[in-house]
Formats: sequence, C-alpha cells, structure tokens
Amino acid sequence: MSSSATLDRIAALLAKAERTDNAAEAEAYLMKAQALATLASVDLAVARARTARKESRQQPESRTTQIGERGKRANTHLVSLFVAIGHANDVHIDVASNSTYVISYGMPADLDVVETMYTSVAVQMVHGSQAYLALGTWKGESYSAGRFDRRPHTAHTARVAFYRAFVERLSERLAQARTTALKEQKLPRAERKGQELVLREKSAEVRAFHRASSQARGTWGGYSGGVRRPSGSAATAGRAAASRARLSAQQALPQKGPGVGS
Repeated sequence: MSSSATLDRIAALLAKAERTDNAAEAEAYLMKAQALATLASVDLAVARARTARKESRQQPESRTTQIGERGKRANTHLVSLFVAIGHANDVHIDVASNSTYVISYGMPADLDVVETMYTSVAVQMVHGSQAYLALGTWKGESYSAGRFDRRPHTAHTARVAFYRAFVERLSERLAQARTTALKEQKLPRAERKGQELVLREKSAEVRAFHRASSQARGTWGGYSGGVRRPSGSAATAGRAAASRARLSAQQALPQKGPGVGS
C-alpha cells in the first residue's frame, strides 16, 4: 500500500473515532490508526535501507505547525499533545518560546502521520474538556498547588487538570500501540533484528538532521502553572477521554498496561 493510501486510512480511522458515540469503538479506531502509522514507518525504513539510489531515498525534513494565537492558555497543553504524538512516531520537535508554533523534524511519512493525528486528537481533547466542564463535577473539588497547598478548582484549573491527564494517558496508549504493532508482526528472528536495525538507523538519521538543522536555544519548559498533579474527577475524565474506554471494558484491545478554551 502506498504511503498516501496509508495516510488516507489513518485519517479515516481518526474520523470514525471522532464520530462514534461508542467509547470502545473510538479507542479501537485510535489504536488501529497508531498501529498503521507504526507499521508504515517500519515499511518505509526497510525500503530506505534496501535502496541503493540516494535520490530515491526519503530524506528527513522539517515542518512548522501553528498551534494557537499568542497568549492562549491552551497552547501549552496542545504543544504537549503534539510532542506526545511526535515522540510515538520518531519525530523530534522544537517549540516556540511562546508556544504558538512547533517545528517538527522527521521523515515525510512520519510527519504526515503526526500532523493528521494531532489535528484529530486535539479536537477530541478540547471537546472532551468542554463536555467535562459542563457537567460541573469539578465544583467543590480542590487541586494540589504544592506539597501542603490545596486550592479550590476554578473552571480554568479543572480544564488544565483534564488536559494534563489526557496527554499523559494518550502518550501511554500510543506507546502501547507502537509496541503491540511491532510484536504482532511475528517475524523470524533474523528479520526482526533487521527491522530493529533499520529503525535505529532511521532514528539516528533524524536525530542527526535535527542537531544540524535546529536553531532552538534552551529547553521548552512546558506547563508551569499551579496544577502540580492532575487528580480528582478532572484527571479521571481526562484519562477516560484519552482512552475512549475504561481498560476493563476493552475486550478486543491489548490489556498491558471547534474553539479552544482558555
């Protein structure tokens, strides 16, 4: 299957995940999308390793993706989401100091997957947070702002807790889907070793390209607000939204393991 056809399949799966009201189905679509992305990356890496003509090889490239307008509080969490998806797909990322855009470095097909998945999952995260806030269960709850400092939730801090829990859980699920996809290929030992080698070589090439191309200075600090650790109903709702189903209800899945609000 061509890379464009694979990307179309991934986009279709993510669209189904957004449309369905069945939590287990939505999670299954998301997991399948990441599995396809992983296997497509493997196929391309093997093809690149076997070709002798340099001009026919995919080369790493960089792309800039706008996250949001300057000053929007959600930008930091959307960047965290983009980074989580990027890391699951062998992509390195630089972040603007004001979190309004990111620059991603990787193979073209991997960058396509990250952009497609981010666009879809970001919508799911934002809509999920809006639905949670509308329930009002966060009212009367508190959050940890320090070791001995607990404060009552506002709508803003409840949203932050939801976002942080969502990104954390999504990162776990994508890593699980990647690992599962590779294991389920059941290749002979020699081929499996060869696969691991070409993936390491691809990763090294992208890492070298990032070092040579990046003009970033310092390290992105990420979220620095008062919600130290997501907990309570916000964290529960965020993780459930990222999972799209509680683990105990996922019979067919691996068991290991649009405006943006301010």
